[in-house]
Amino acid sequence: MSDYLNISDFLIPVDLHRISNDEGYNEGQLGKLISVHTEEQFPDIAAAHIVLVGCNEQRGSGSLQESTAADAIRSAFYNLYYWHQDVKLADVGNVKTGNSITDSYAALKIVLHELTTAGKTVVVLGGSHDITLAQYYAFADYSRLIDAAGIDAVIDINIDSPLRSDNFLMEMLTAEPNYMKHYNHLAFQSYFVHPRMLETMDKLRFDCFRVGKVKEHIEEMEPVLRNSHLLSFDITAIANAYAPANTVTPNGLTGEEACTLLQYAGMSASMQSIGIYGYQPEKDKEALTAKQISQMLWYLMDGKSRGNREAALTERESFNEYHTVFAEIDTVFLQSKKTGRWWMQLPDKSFMACSQNDYLLASSNEIPERWLRVHERG
Repeated sequence: MSDYLNISDFLIPVDLHRISNDEGYNEGQLGKLISVHTEEQFPDIAAAHIVLVGCNEQRGSGSLQESTAADAIRSAFYNLYYWHQDVKLADVGNVKTGNSITDSYAALKIVLHELTTAGKTVVVLGGSHDITLAQYYAFADYSRLIDAAGIDAVIDINIDSPLRSDNFLMEMLTAEPNYMKHYNHLAFQSYFVHPRMLETMDKLRFDCFRVGKVKEHIEEMEPVLRNSHLLSFDITAIANAYAPANTVTPNGLTGEEACTLLQYAGMSASMQSIGIYGYQPEKDKEALTAKQISQMLWYLMDGKSRGNREAALTERESFNEYHTVFAEIDTVFLQSKKTGRWWMQLPDKSFMACSQNDYLLASSNEIPERWLRVHERG
């Protein structure tokens, strides 16, 4: 283990015997191939593309018990079969729960910073949704501006609640100094959100997509996630039928839609930190929610494999190039010949992720809303 990854002091090894119910794994299963932090060894981080880390801190949701979510998800995930030979996985175990919630945040933040700085995509499993703050501060404490995305049935800015998991977004989006360049909230359910909250988000120039829009035009969410560095996913976004441990709402994303969004996150070259929160195994049924999350992780790998094949934007021969003018603005759209994804050029000549629909709007002399929002934010 190299010096810059000396993070094992903050981590508890994985008990593989307990995870596999003493049965071990068959040839081809992820449990056989993933590089795992055990009592005997620390995983080979250098070779890994995706690194899993568990966090069982859930005092932010009012529970004084340590969560068992990370290991429940591992039990399901390790049983899946490994299809993506070009994507290497490591699991560094669980972050030690601190004496205070702040101690837990601090430990996870250090682990996340070390791993993301080393160029890894890190996935945090378990814990309450406020653990997202550790994800954020892993960037903010080093003055890194980021785009972030949240996927959640609720927008957690309830300042009347004493629970950190209900109001952590307020701190993340308004703390000074602030390093949130842009925030997108996906799959909120309108009846849980005060209309004035959406007005506030709009004034801050943050974008919110209600669950109906996400389900109807899920392909429009791909550029949103492609532009993001951080993703925080609360399982309340998934309908109870697909995630029985979600007891907040019967409605939401299907299991397949949740997998598609994680696939998009995996395809993003910017995405460095992903958290999947709010899973309480004691509320689960036949471990179906754990299986759902494990399949989302599998699709994250699938997305990473697809993203690995993408050409750099500087390799212009790998892209179809379209020059267009809308509202007297001369711009360029690029379409990847390898993945079919689109980018559009901004006035400063940089490119941002977009969709085919943005190109079609621009071609008919309409200003794409995505372009307009970036222009408004300056």
